[in-house]
Amino acid sequence: MQKPTFYITTPIYYPNSSPHIGTAYTTIAADTVSRYKRMRGYDVWFLTGTDENAQKIARTAEAKGVPPKEYVDEVVDKFQQLWRLLDISNDDFIRTTEERHKVVVQDIFQRLYDQGDIYKSEYEGWYCTPCETFWTENKLNDGKCPNPDCGREVELLKEESYFFKMSKYQDQLLQHIESHPDFIQPVARRNEMISFVRGGLEDLCVSRTTFKWGIPVPFNPKHVVYVWLDALINYVSALGWGQEDAKFKKYWPAVHLMGKDIVRFHAVIWPIILLALGVELPRTVYGHGWFLSREGGKISKSRGNVQDAFELIRLYGSDGIRYFLLKEMQAGSDGYYSEDALVERINSDLANDYGNLLSRTTAMIEKYRQGVVPAVVNPSPLDAEISVLAAAAKKEVEDCLDRLDFSNALVAIWRFIGRVNKYVDESAPWTLAKNPALDAQLDTVLYTLAEALRIVTILCSPFMPGVPARVWAQLGITAQPELHTWEAAAWGGFGPGVKINRGEALFPRIEEQKEGVAETDKVSQTVASPSQEAEPSAPAEISIEDFARLDLRVGKIIAAEKVEKADKLLKLEVELGQERRTVVSGIAKHYAPEELVGKSVVLVANLKPVKLRGILSQGMILAASHEGKLEVLTVSQDLPGGARVK
Repeated sequence: MQKPTFYITTPIYYPNSSPHIGTAYTTIAADTVSRYKRMRGYDVWFLTGTDENAQKIARTAEAKGVPPKEYVDEVVDKFQQLWRLLDISNDDFIRTTEERHKVVVQDIFQRLYDQGDIYKSEYEGWYCTPCETFWTENKLNDGKCPNPDCGREVELLKEESYFFKMSKYQDQLLQHIESHPDFIQPVARRNEMISFVRGGLEDLCVSRTTFKWGIPVPFNPKHVVYVWLDALINYVSALGWGQEDAKFKKYWPAVHLMGKDIVRFHAVIWPIILLALGVELPRTVYGHGWFLSREGGKISKSRGNVQDAFELIRLYGSDGIRYFLLKEMQAGSDGYYSEDALVERINSDLANDYGNLLSRTTAMIEKYRQGVVPAVVNPSPLDAEISVLAAAAKKEVEDCLDRLDFSNALVAIWRFIGRVNKYVDESAPWTLAKNPALDAQLDTVLYTLAEALRIVTILCSPFMPGVPARVWAQLGITAQPELHTWEAAAWGGFGPGVKINRGEALFPRIEEQKEGVAETDKVSQTVASPSQEAEPSAPAEISIEDFARLDLRVGKIIAAEKVEKADKLLKLEVELGQERRTVVSGIAKHYAPEELVGKSVVLVANLKPVKLRGILSQGMILAASHEGKLEVLTVSQDLPGGARVK
């Protein structure tokens, strides 16, 4: 049976300077849906590339004193390096300086000219070189480019040019947009384009004579093809349209993914070119939002607020960067980027939620079952609920990815992770382990945790492709690829008797930043309680005023681990409302780390900072002790973290 096909493209990027983290989002998003479709059995073709035939490329190269091709070769190599570091699985990378592109552009230009859709005239108007866009005078903003992301000076140009009859196809395009609701997405972009087309389309200038860097017009080589006709054709030239049509016939039509600022070119100009050629229009044109700096404004090279993507990957890893960008960009809206927010996401979602679930699970299987995953015996309604929620999470992820809603797909996965973490606390395996009569129940809980982790990891695979292999190694199923597939993300696939291999933390918490990057994670300040020593006798009386000086807070423990070379100490990550702290507490002989995660405890939040085993900390967990027994003081989980204890 022939596989269904799926063709997805990113815009082709201007190689006028190195790629940045805002540029990376579109490519990561396209890669994620490509990986997902492949896991669902599709024959996928994923295209990205670079748009090199532009006046601003020629000017930048001239300013650097090198030929344009030599300049772009160096920058294009950086794009390709970045995509490799981000685990991008593109099937093709097209450059508009390639011969395979040039011949298709010239073929299309000739066809449109021969059928009367391109004509020669003279153009006089205002041109913005950075945007590669012509503007009429009434569209200028105080005489400058009206693009809100630009605002630069424009220049008045008067030259002989060829024009494409956009207006001829206006009504046909409008009818297609209105009769195909999924053609332009999200809805806000669709409405913008309907309004734009209804406002009337002007014929498009499609050639230039004032520079030579570009593809010559086939019948008049003193003209070069203007960038927006040239660049858009890459989506079919990469498939060999008009030359070797087999690949084109197999994969077309495409899903075009891009930032919202270039939707107009892809949803108006490009479809009209295809209408004139009699070619089926793209399946979907999807314009996502921008990444905005927390300080304000779009992250872009022109604003000078970009960060070195290579350095960010070195510090935080490809998977952490991918997760953050996909999670932060809500469908149809802009996303916000800051390095502090990136660190917070990695520490909270990846280290505390996902990573800690893997650590707790493998630790308990190792401790209670010598590292062997047990079989299920008589699952309880609570155990069965987890299997039902796993199926629901998978269905929700599929629905979200089918509509390119990456953020809500991750929300669905993390909702399930949160429920599994809560299940650990509800089932309390450390308590079951103390009673041999409950061995069967403990077996079921441990199996449920291992199986939940397997399914979570499959669902995360398209988003963070570097993660699964590390999880499979710890779960002991590296050599069982049949358990890694999307189809295998159904409950019960994990066979009992597998030997786990507990390893290093999946996502180590980022405790301190490297010099010259961002400030230390402000929400990861440390809190400590001294180790439990002998209780003081006859404590002195204090006044109500003295007691009022104590800041007692409810804190939820979200992660726990032993402190190296300290028999009594546990390091606890505690959530106090919007703040997270690290507590070092001398209770390791009374509690296993996994017993504490999820508990809401009482914390002395204004204790003077102290260093314990090299950890600078502030605060203390309250506990009661008597005759060698100790119990941490806990409160109802209905109280939020940070609530004041009076």
